[in-house]
Amino acid sequence: MNLEKFVAVSGMPGLFKLVANRNNGLILEDLSSGKRNFVPSRGNQFTPLGTIGIYTNDGDSTELKIVFQNMLDRLKDLPPVEINADHDALRSYFAQILPEYDRDKVSIGDIKKTIKWFSFLNERNLLAAEVAKEEEE
Repeated sequence: MNLEKFVAVSGMPGLFKLVANRNNGLILEDLSSGKRNFVPSRGNQFTPLGTIGIYTNDGDSTELKIVFQNMLDRLKDLPPVEINADHDALRSYFAQILPEYDRDKVSIGDIKKTIKWFSFLNERNLLAAEVAKEEEE
C-alpha cells in the first residue's frame, strides 16, 4: 500500500492527491471534488500519509500503511467505530487493530484522524486500488 501520493494539509479539511511539485508549493487534487489547486507552501504544511507512523510500546513506530492494512483486513468482522464515539470505544477499537500501540503517546485525536482518513480513502476504493496495484507488481 503506497500512501506517498496522499497528502494531509494543515488548515485544510480532507485528504489530497499530489499531482505536481513546484518550488513554492504543491498542485493537489481534492479527492472529494476532483478539482486541482495550487497550494502554496508559505502558509501550509504538507504531510504525506506515507511518512506517518503510530507509536508502539517498544519505542518504535508502525507505519500508517500497516495500520490501514490491518483495518482493511479486519473490515468485515471489525468495522471502524464512529469518530464521535466515546474515548473508551475508540481506544478499544484501536487496540484490536494495533495491540502494541503506545497508549501514552497516541492521543484520541490521533486515533480519530486515523479512522477518519481510513474511512475517507476506503469509501472511495482508493485503498483497495492500491492493494490491487501492488499485487500486480
